[in-house]
Amino acid sequence: MRKYPEYKDSGIEWIGEIPIKWDLKKIKHGSYVKGRIGWKGLKSDEFLMEGFAYLITGTDFNNGIVNWNTCYYIDQERYEEDPFIQLKEGDLLITKDGTIGKVALVKGLKGYACLNSGIFLVRPINGTYDTEFLYWILNSNVFTDFINYRKSGSTISHLYQNVFIEFDFPVPSLKERKTIANFLDHKTRQIDDLIAKKERLIALLKEERTAVINQAVTKGLDPNLPMKDSGIEWLGEIPEYWKVKKIKHIGFLKSGNGIKSDQLEESGEFPVYGGNGMRGYFSEYTHDGEYILIGRQGALCGNINLVSGKFWASEHAVVVELYDPYVLKWAMALFETMNLNQYSISAAQPGLSVEKVNNLKIPVPPLSEQNDIMIYVQEKDELLNKSISTYKLQIELLQEYKTSLINEAVTGKIMVTDGT
Repeated sequence: MRKYPEYKDSGIEWIGEIPIKWDLKKIKHGSYVKGRIGWKGLKSDEFLMEGFAYLITGTDFNNGIVNWNTCYYIDQERYEEDPFIQLKEGDLLITKDGTIGKVALVKGLKGYACLNSGIFLVRPINGTYDTEFLYWILNSNVFTDFINYRKSGSTISHLYQNVFIEFDFPVPSLKERKTIANFLDHKTRQIDDLIAKKERLIALLKEERTAVINQAVTKGLDPNLPMKDSGIEWLGEIPEYWKVKKIKHIGFLKSGNGIKSDQLEESGEFPVYGGNGMRGYFSEYTHDGEYILIGRQGALCGNINLVSGKFWASEHAVVVELYDPYVLKWAMALFETMNLNQYSISAAQPGLSVEKVNNLKIPVPPLSEQNDIMIYVQEKDELLNKSISTYKLQIELLQEYKTSLINEAVTGKIMVTDGT
């Protein structure tokens, strides 16, 4: 990448130097910025499945554009009462509540549309900039660093209009703005395609891991073994000499002990585990050793975790204490394969019945084979996890490269030309 011949100090720490011919503008000096007035806020019963005009919320932002298929609608009266937020093709939108700073362009508008209260409409005036160029500015560190500076140590969860309009950003010539926007459209699409391919490879490796574990714990390691019907619908055939037992015959299952959220600490001597992982720390413990924990409540009930040492098991977890001579990690892999979530009780708060889990039937190989299965699974796990870690690192580096490329292009640290 080439550099510009001369630079000047922008006067803003996080922007640094910019090309000498570039200007620095504030949003308020060349933008129309509007949001839905608070007292005109919409109630949930006004969100319609069909109606006069699209109603856009931050959840409708998808890969930098508005996804019209996910939008609700509002009636004509509500649309017409606020002409300041009636949208046009090419408008730029930015979230100002919750996850602030999400950006989307209005493209493919096929009717009337307006905004919910969590979004600003940003429209250029006097030809100061192009929405496509500002889109990339708002996706760069120039904007995120501005927001972080304005936070000043507070936990800001709202972008106020009087703050946003003071945002300074570099402005090159019209030709350069269009060239930079086109360049970033093209390059980031290439990077995103690479990331998507690597994410798909990770998904395939995880599917392979599931298949390897499932095959090993339900069919054994030798494909030539004589088989028999297990009598279990989800399981099918198992090796002829394996046994079928209820879970309660291989271990003791019991819900953990109640603990209030205000008793938990951010740090301490003994970790507290719920069904979905560690929740905090407490001064006492309920268990000492290595145990399987099964999530007991909530949408993720049936989750499997392996915990060791001294810890407190909360009432949201089922603690599994295996009897001798069963192998702990073999049982853990088997429980993962069973997808225990499918046995949860349907309710406002889904939950697993300990009694129901106790009476589920499972395939049980001899002890020596349990060990062989786990050695095999662990070896496969290490190989697959190594590949997954490699792809995750590659994705992280691509994301860092994408961020750097956007930041350097919109601040003029690199010179973008039509032939770049």
